[in-house]
Amino acid sequence: MHAAFFLLLAASLTRYLIRHPGSPHTVWIVALSAVLGLLYAFGPAMGSRPTLRRLLWLGAEVAVWVVLVVLAPSFGWCAVPLFYTGLRTLPPRAALSLAALLTTFMVVAQQRLVSGLDPNLLIAPPAVAALAIAVFVHMDRQATRQQALIADLVRTRRDLAATERREGMLAERQRLAMDIHDTLAQGLSSQRMLFQAAERIWDTDPATARGHLRAAAGIAEHNLAEARRFVHDLAPADLNEGGSLPAALRLLAARESTEKLTVRCRVEGTETELPARVESALLRIAQGALANVREHSGAHTAQLTLTHLGDLVALDVADDGRGFDPASVPTAGMRGHGLPAINARVRQLGGTLTIESAPGEGTVLSAAIPLENP
Repeated sequence: MHAAFFLLLAASLTRYLIRHPGSPHTVWIVALSAVLGLLYAFGPAMGSRPTLRRLLWLGAEVAVWVVLVVLAPSFGWCAVPLFYTGLRTLPPRAALSLAALLTTFMVVAQQRLVSGLDPNLLIAPPAVAALAIAVFVHMDRQATRQQALIADLVRTRRDLAATERREGMLAERQRLAMDIHDTLAQGLSSQRMLFQAAERIWDTDPATARGHLRAAAGIAEHNLAEARRFVHDLAPADLNEGGSLPAALRLLAARESTEKLTVRCRVEGTETELPARVESALLRIAQGALANVREHSGAHTAQLTLTHLGDLVALDVADDGRGFDPASVPTAGMRGHGLPAINARVRQLGGTLTIESAPGEGTVLSAAIPLENP
């Protein structure tokens, strides 16, 4: 629109100079054209809000144009860009009133160029004015809709980001809760049992009682290492100590073995390097499963079996305890500890959890993790 204004201004000035060479008004026409061009060029610096300064600028621009049209009616077509200036500056009713006045003045000025009444000059200016106003109104509405759409998209993206942050926080809290349950809480439970056992036999069997205290101290040392790694968000302590999942499972089996419970570990298949996330989850699953064995099963032996099946890795935890009815323990759709926590870890890795048990027949817990989606 700016380019169209200056093009119309230059064309009108050129037409006047060609049609009226040596006219006494030439100096005024050239000067007023320059003033009108400068006023139009300074328009963007006035801003778009209808301030007093912008209204004065618009009034001066219209006044210079009116004088130009009086002296040279061919400058009347420069009013088309002025329609847009008025529509951008004034309220709708005031802008339409200004456009109607400019159009009327342009029609009257154009009639001076011909002798008699020219229907084309009566119809063309109002038609052009109406088209220019319609285009502006349509563009303004489209711009308003686009701004509203962009605002909605920005707000939606902000809401999605907030939702993702909340879900991430909840997931991290659940992960920490499961980690604490499978390590620190179980370790504290084991220490309490050892302290109680030591207290009962302290007077009758001091040597065994001291052995219980040493075992409790070892568990406390391991829990301290776990707590420090929680702070730094590192891998489980057994993985750092053992260097691999099979070695970490063997360390876990040795630590969980007591006078009443013997835990063995076996690795089958060709060992492959597993993603750190899978190794950490399988170790936590083994810790949680053995904690359940120790506290609830009354078993004498337990077996950890890690099986590499190429695109699948499976961990089985079997015991010869009293068993239970798996249908009575919800493992899906819950947030909690024990079996629900184990099931949550498996589902996070896209795996499956299977529990085979019956009262009096022991329990086999099997977690299978696909390696394509670690």
